[in-house]
Amino acid sequence: MNLSLAENKGTVEVTDASFARAYNEGLVHQVLVAFMAGSRQGSRAHKNRSRVSGGGKKPWRQKGTGRARAGTSRSPIWRSGGVTFAAQPQEHSVKVNKKMYRGALRCIWSELIRQERLVVVEDLVIEQPKTKVLLEKLRDLGLSEALIIVEKVDENLRLASRNLSKTEVRDLTHIDPLCLISNEKVLVTAHALKGLEAALS
Repeated sequence: MNLSLAENKGTVEVTDASFARAYNEGLVHQVLVAFMAGSRQGSRAHKNRSRVSGGGKKPWRQKGTGRARAGTSRSPIWRSGGVTFAAQPQEHSVKVNKKMYRGALRCIWSELIRQERLVVVEDLVIEQPKTKVLLEKLRDLGLSEALIIVEKVDENLRLASRNLSKTEVRDLTHIDPLCLISNEKVLVTAHALKGLEAALS
């Protein structure tokens, strides 16, 4: 299939196998959930009664005081005691096969094309590291915000985009399903698209 370049500057040819796939909602959902699960830190931790300091001595003798029996001052029902069912660090990541991951990305890219959310440009060169320069280029393409994907992020583009809250720049090695789905428009250069096609094939 041929994708039209922005501003009527020609077309770029891509394979149907990578960019004209039927949308598999179940696969995309599974890969997206696995990706977000893998992004969790899983580092939260509370101290249970064995991790709270102190409490080695029995507070008072078992009988004869008139008070309830107690074996430690670090019981969860005591002030400064341990936490009942304390949270512990855990790993949340879910294994996803490479074939499934690439298949989900093919579905997402194909859907972006069908929904006309993908904008392909021949190249994206920012002469100065200024936000105003990048905004002007986006306006010329009819965009106010977008996910910009390039083959390699240069310093001028990185600096020009960092003050735009709804515009982010990524190279081919940092593309993930969540960023593709969560952005309304995806702007990609022709060279990056060819590199992506090679990675998805």
